[in-house]
Amino acid sequence: MKKNVIVSLADANYFPLLEELIDSIKRFKESEKVAICILDAGLTHEQKQKISNKIDEIRPAEWDIEVPGHKVKDKEWLKSQVSRAFLPKYFPNYEKYLWIDCDAWVNDWNCVELYFKACANGKLGITQTIGPGYKITSKVNWLVGKLAIIKSQNFKHAIKSKIGYHKARKLAFAPHINIGVFSLEKNSKGWSSWQSNLSKTLKAGNIFGSEGLAINMSVYIDDLETEFLPLNCNWITSNLLPKYDEDQKTFIEPYLPNYKIGIMHLAAGIWKDGKDMRVDKSILVEVETLTNKKTFKSLRYLN
Repeated sequence: MKKNVIVSLADANYFPLLEELIDSIKRFKESEKVAICILDAGLTHEQKQKISNKIDEIRPAEWDIEVPGHKVKDKEWLKSQVSRAFLPKYFPNYEKYLWIDCDAWVNDWNCVELYFKACANGKLGITQTIGPGYKITSKVNWLVGKLAIIKSQNFKHAIKSKIGYHKARKLAFAPHINIGVFSLEKNSKGWSSWQSNLSKTLKAGNIFGSEGLAINMSVYIDDLETEFLPLNCNWITSNLLPKYDEDQKTFIEPYLPNYKIGIMHLAAGIWKDGKDMRVDKSILVEVETLTNKKTFKSLRYLN
């Protein structure tokens, strides 16, 4: 019986990315001991058949917390913003859960092992979107004296979700946590904290981003014990492009000591000429090599 599981979700449009994620996992021998489970948010019958022999379970995603119908009409993929906070309900037979967004892929199995280790004893295993060279996601526009306009992802979502100014201020400059890759044990208190906060953020705020705000609340307001993992465990390419090691034929962090990218995450997309690499696999972007040469690469998983 497999004790650990990797879970993702996709609809029909994101199926090519989901298939790449699954293939990037299965190429590692160590994956034989880890289950792969999928939440279906609108996959076709043919798509589900195509991956059936590569995965352990597939379940239809649900609206685990009631949301206004007008906000989610014809947007089944938004179930990812809710259902990922209820993974033990969908797949109850596992001890540790690692969620990976379908627009990410595994480049180094060591990061998978780190996530499963990080969530021991009820902790949340996750990364922050802050580090050397990463885009600054928060800033202040000073007006007069002590008056300023705060611009941060957490603060913006918190105000819109009407969780209260005290909590919004507490989150304003907390390093943002990206929920696209995380790990939790089945019996962690993190699930109930996250679900409770999610029910609050969904009431007034946008559906998209609500689960991210909720997990930030769990960490920075509820003090959920958290193991913060290095950036290469969830490398967000829209924040900073990686370098490429031509000798090892792999992507690496652009700054010394140039750690190997563990999980490549195309969150927010990589855009060129108005086209998103997540949709068009033919798109290439210019990246530097370890020897400071220029080369054009796709950041998608190429098997």
